[in-house]
Amino acid sequence: MDEIMRRRVYGADHEDPDPGPRPGREYRELVGGPLDGLLLDVTGWTAVALADGSALVTEIGAYGPGGRAEYGPRPDEPDKWDWRGDTP
Repeated sequence: MDEIMRRRVYGADHEDPDPGPRPGREYRELVGGPLDGLLLDVTGWTAVALADGSALVTEIGAYGPGGRAEYGPRPDEPDKWDWRGDTP
């Protein structure tokens, strides 16, 4: 758990002195692609949304600013979301 608590959360302000996870929140680890290693806060997401995954805005994907990186749950490890590719 200590390793998770030191990780950066997707969407955290770059100037935030503590961009890591917060107690009482639920996270998924992003694996592969441009957001590899970040944590995604999924607190309050529905079961359907968690099963579908998400297209996350990123400037560092294949489509540059405004592009999205798609991530979805790994079938055997739903706490890890694998990169599915980039979309405009």
